[in-house]
Amino acid sequence: MVLTMELRVLNTSEELNLIQKLELEIWNMAPLPVHQTITAAQNGGLLLGAFIEDELIGFSYGFAGFHKGKSYLCSHMLGIHPHHQDKGLGALLKQKQKEMASEMGYDLITWTFDPLESRNAYLNLTKLNAICSTYVKNCYGDMDDSLNRGLPTDRLKVEWWINSPHVKLPLNARAESAQDPFEWGVSEDDFPVLLNTEWEEGGGPVLLPIPANFQSIKNQNVELARDWRFKTREILQRLFAQGYAMTSFIKGVEELVHYYVLVQRDSLELN
Repeated sequence: MVLTMELRVLNTSEELNLIQKLELEIWNMAPLPVHQTITAAQNGGLLLGAFIEDELIGFSYGFAGFHKGKSYLCSHMLGIHPHHQDKGLGALLKQKQKEMASEMGYDLITWTFDPLESRNAYLNLTKLNAICSTYVKNCYGDMDDSLNRGLPTDRLKVEWWINSPHVKLPLNARAESAQDPFEWGVSEDDFPVLLNTEWEEGGGPVLLPIPANFQSIKNQNVELARDWRFKTREILQRLFAQGYAMTSFIKGVEELVHYYVLVQRDSLELN
């Protein structure tokens, strides 16, 4: 029997209670209160669920944001049941979110992710054609869950200009012609090590390596994980200050590192 998946908007208390149960299964942490999510849903927010035979297996949660006269959708959470991860469901939920947000009148969706999490980087930049040019140090303060424990919760702010030419036809920055100034080596425990943070500033596209599997490093060599955190923080803050934005993410074949591609933000068509 072939099981079919359905994506739909969630706006009742019964549906939002299902999100709470799924949050516990995914993260084993206190879930969002229903009184908050239902208020968001009724005031410009958007909650989506992925169902297989009435079982909720994934969700996204966004609420209305506002800054300097501009409204946008702040996409705060996206979660997939552990049995259904790595199947492309996150990308499907984001595309549905894009479709519904555009119908609601939004041009921009924002969210954050850890700069060293390669899976999220690939989804956000390469699959969805979002960009990043804002770095937030220790965004959420100290967190004690398994993904964040022991490190500053640095985050990149994603900008997804959903009606822009860039999202519809993204700039194809040629990685082979990009500057590749950041060297990396291999530690005694076979993890990648970033060797330098300095480079000659030229204005052209730049590649920045990050670990292919940062969680493995953090679980087995927390000092090396901290080294990656602080070195990439320094590099990205400088690049963003020079007008760069992340536009894509390249997965190295069987490599210990993958690469961000950064170009000058003013070369992008975002409006």
